[in-house]
Amino acid sequence: MRPRGAAFAAGPPGDLHLGTAIGFAGAIWRSRSPAMSTLLDIKSSVLRQVQVCPSFRRRTEQDPGSASADPQEPATGAWKPGDGVEFFAHMRLMLKKGEGRQGLPCLEAWGSPCRQSGSPAPPEPVDPSRGLRALAPEEVEMLYEEALYTVLYRAGTMGPDQVDDEEALLSYLQQVFGTSPEEHTEAIERVRKAKAPTYALKVSVMRAKNLLAKDPNGFSDPYCMLGILPASDATREPRAQKEQRFGFRKGSKRGGPLPAKCIQVTEVKSSTLNPVWKEHFLFEIEDVSTDQLHLDIWDHDDDVSLVEACRKLNEVIGLKGMGRYFKQIVKSARANGTAGPTEDHTDDFLGCLNIPVREVPVAGVDRWFKLRSRGHCHLGSSRNMITTQRDTAMSQRGRSGFRLVPLLLLSAICTLRLSTQQRSPSACHGAQSNHDHPCSGQHWQVSSRHHQTCTLDYSYLLGLLEDMQAHWEEAPSLPQEQEESLADSLSAFSEFGLQLLRQLRDYFPATNSTAVYRLELLLKCLGKLQLFQPSFEICPFETELNMDIAAALKRGNREWYDRILNAKSPREQPGPQRLPGLVVLADAVYDDLQFCYSVYAGLFHSILNVDVFTLTFRQLERLVAEEAWVLTEELSPKMTLEVASGLFELYLTLADLQRFWDSIPGRDSRSLALAGIHAPFLPAVKLWFQVLRDQAKWRLQGAVDMDTLEPVDASSRHSSSAATAGLCLSHIQELWVRLAWPDPAQAQGLGTQLGQDMCEATLFYTELLRKKVDTQPGAAGEAVSEALCVVLNNVELVRKAAGQALKGLAWPEGATGPEGVLPRPLLSCTQALDDDLQREAHTVTAHLTSKVGGAWRPRRGGSPWSWPDHPCPQAVAPLMKYLDEKLALLNASLVKGNLSRVLEALWELLLQAILQALGANRDVSADFYSRFHFTLEALVSFFHAEGQGLPLESLRDGSYKRLKEELRLHKCSTRECIEQFYLDKLKQRTLEQNRFGRLSVRCHYEAAEQRLAVEVLHAADLLPLDANGLSDPFVIVELGPPHLFPLVRSQRTQVKTRTLHPVYDELFYFSVPAEACRRRAACVLFTVMDHDWLSTNDFAGEAALGLGGVSGVARPQVGGGARAGQPVTLHLCRPRAQVRSALRRLEGRTSKEAQEFVKKLKELEKCMEADP
Repeated sequence: MRPRGAAFAAGPPGDLHLGTAIGFAGAIWRSRSPAMSTLLDIKSSVLRQVQVCPSFRRRTEQDPGSASADPQEPATGAWKPGDGVEFFAHMRLMLKKGEGRQGLPCLEAWGSPCRQSGSPAPPEPVDPSRGLRALAPEEVEMLYEEALYTVLYRAGTMGPDQVDDEEALLSYLQQVFGTSPEEHTEAIERVRKAKAPTYALKVSVMRAKNLLAKDPNGFSDPYCMLGILPASDATREPRAQKEQRFGFRKGSKRGGPLPAKCIQVTEVKSSTLNPVWKEHFLFEIEDVSTDQLHLDIWDHDDDVSLVEACRKLNEVIGLKGMGRYFKQIVKSARANGTAGPTEDHTDDFLGCLNIPVREVPVAGVDRWFKLRSRGHCHLGSSRNMITTQRDTAMSQRGRSGFRLVPLLLLSAICTLRLSTQQRSPSACHGAQSNHDHPCSGQHWQVSSRHHQTCTLDYSYLLGLLEDMQAHWEEAPSLPQEQEESLADSLSAFSEFGLQLLRQLRDYFPATNSTAVYRLELLLKCLGKLQLFQPSFEICPFETELNMDIAAALKRGNREWYDRILNAKSPREQPGPQRLPGLVVLADAVYDDLQFCYSVYAGLFHSILNVDVFTLTFRQLERLVAEEAWVLTEELSPKMTLEVASGLFELYLTLADLQRFWDSIPGRDSRSLALAGIHAPFLPAVKLWFQVLRDQAKWRLQGAVDMDTLEPVDASSRHSSSAATAGLCLSHIQELWVRLAWPDPAQAQGLGTQLGQDMCEATLFYTELLRKKVDTQPGAAGEAVSEALCVVLNNVELVRKAAGQALKGLAWPEGATGPEGVLPRPLLSCTQALDDDLQREAHTVTAHLTSKVGGAWRPRRGGSPWSWPDHPCPQAVAPLMKYLDEKLALLNASLVKGNLSRVLEALWELLLQAILQALGANRDVSADFYSRFHFTLEALVSFFHAEGQGLPLESLRDGSYKRLKEELRLHKCSTRECIEQFYLDKLKQRTLEQNRFGRLSVRCHYEAAEQRLAVEVLHAADLLPLDANGLSDPFVIVELGPPHLFPLVRSQRTQVKTRTLHPVYDELFYFSVPAEACRRRAACVLFTVMDHDWLSTNDFAGEAALGLGGVSGVARPQVGGGARAGQPVTLHLCRPRAQVRSALRRLEGRTSKEAQEFVKKLKELEKCMEADP
């Protein structure tokens, strides 16, 4: 009978799987095969394979339709000069490209969207030639017989997760080998007639603990004596056997000497109660069902060498001699270690245990056993029961020429398993059960070979390597041929893994979470291979695996780079044609480095301690730099618009690469090949900025042409062109930030020029707006123009956008100041632009307010003061109603800032209108001015609007104060107006110090004589009013106001010729009462004149000194006429607006006093007309 070879194409049905066949082949592999192979764990392996779960790092991929993707902007070709829309669309693409290049990429979680893809991982390459050869029919027949023999003559106990059902195991073998029921039954009968195998038991004595202390020092010198004891009565009941488990103990009812198969002894461990041996022994077994393993622990006390005792023990011949030796053991055991000096030995008994051979687990034992005295003993072995002789054709044939047959069988069963399952290659999971060191090696060799022909799950391969590692150090060394085979499999797998790493981007794309997890498992497998490297006498690796990995990555980087370079920018093409492709290449390199840093670097460093990011960055950066240097040198003489655009975009990516390296702690871009790359790109950047300026104007021109000067939507108050202008300015500023030119001096020049271009474009836009609004047809009688409001809002929006953009042009530290601070050239440019835009806004505001005011002025009877017969509230009501209507429209049409600006302008317009009305109506009734005052306060309340409008501080400042003063003075008498004139003189004396010179005087009042003494001392720094550069100054001294001192005449000093620093020292007396000097407006007026012989005297300056503070006026002097007081220095000045204001207030009055005073002021004005 021979099983059908076609079974390997059909495959086994049912729930028994690959683990079974691997176990069969493992049993056949060793010269001392285990009695029971991995058939023990068939069921558990099947369950693990069916129920295997993916790693927690794998996440459910998003549905293709569920994730919302950003709409892709259409690609634009080479933009044409003058096409502003296309140019800025291309610039937006460049900015969008740089959005994800700010700082280091984040190390994202495994389940993040960027790691998820809707497709499985790319398939790995497979090579059927790398697998093991197929089995011949004769070889299949022998393996079938060997498998049946293993099942029928299995020994030992099964674990809870292992199959002990003989019928299930035999049925699985029939399915695996594809035999018919008749053939299967015939093969079983033939195998049952074969001779039973000879077994051997492997025992590892590991350690003991808590033993009895037999020596005076409180310790013992323990050693173990162990052997195989046959059962004295094979017909004993199982319960009786269990009771006699420890047959060497005192009280045993056995009669006669107890024979032993073999006795072996461990080393003596001195002075310890917790000895550690870790020694391994092998015992032959005659009857698996009845033999027992017996172990004694003794305290060594005599001087006889234990090695010598073992030698004598091995000289015992025959079962009778062995029985006599064990008779002494029994005797010592019954004495329980209390033998006297007459006994044949001196060692003390510490404990013992018995283990029936049939109870030894097939998979191995590794646990503590309690001794029958005190303490515990630890026995361990990964595979206890093995066979030494097997009555099968394969065993009779021997190993010659048949070493790889079990491995070939495992490979065939792997293929069989895959052919019966419709699934992806990556779903092939193996049974991850614990195996001993040789069996794990067999599993690994078969699975790793099969993985290269049909992809398996790396988690299964990693489990095999972990099993091998767990038992590698404690297991005995492999035979040379097995070690060579295992070394070959490790080397072949490492070569396969290096081949995959060379094509890292193809087989493990960073955007695919499944592929990244598969890469992690592959790296862990390669990391495990490194642990086996120093364990082989025949090393499977010629060099360090880390070096091979680094070399594979470098080679893969170069191949990937050359592939893109040849596809996008072949060196055979001219420079201008290669430039766009080189931009694509540089972008691809940057994106690849981002993935390398955020995805691959952590895996390679944590698992293999390989710095893949530094390796990849250095290599790709050097390659891109070489191409960029060569291309810029070639294109410099051929600089055109399109070339400049391409070079500018290329430089942005190269600069991003440098910043990427700089952003990593401890890295410095000065060591890169790209260091200094900005220098050859400077001409292209300058040309591109010039084009940017022109294209910005074209873009703004087109935006204004298309603008209807209507709000964009209900929530906006500016039109479409303002949004376009703000966006253009923002894009220019963002582009400058991304450019980040490294040379400070060059950055200053580029930034200044770019700032000036932005200011020019902004002003160009406002001019276009003003021209457009001028051509807009307005409705007849329309006071509030919506177009004007939109234009004003546009100007305000662009002003803020331009200011923000200019602030963003601050160049790096080292040019003219600290980083982030606006340098002086840029600050001047910013201030000038703001002033220009403010003026532009004021122009539009004035135009708008003039239309509002112009629509109000023509109304007859519209002025509150034009209705003298109506009460004040009724008279002002039409004006308030009109303003309320127009301001409601303005509030709906203007932004807050512009509304405040228009309110301020309208407020100023109303104040000027009232001032004009005051000037047009002179010497009218007091009620007339009361109406003005009522109107003014009503307007203040209206424009303040209970805090919602203009603040009271701004309303009651400037023109309001002047108007308020005008109204107050218009209600005053003539003398009160004159007094106000002198009070103004006193207030203005310190406004312009040192311009007209200084005058030193001294005044005091002599109460006894009732006179005022005024002493003119000297003057300095007078104005040169003569042709010779000097003057002939004299001083006129007079008291004012005139109505306070009606009898006092003015006096004058002598003329000091040809000097600007005259010295007078002249004293003048004015007989005046003290009461008049104490009045609020009383003062001494000093007028400095230049004496001219042939024409009228010239005015040089004047100064006033209040009499209220003169010594003797407020408090009479003690001692009569003694002089008192200190010299006072007065700064000369010229009469300012107060003179003309007083003149206007008084010239309309018909009283004689007012006319005389006005006449005097006009004469003084004539003297000042010729002054500089």
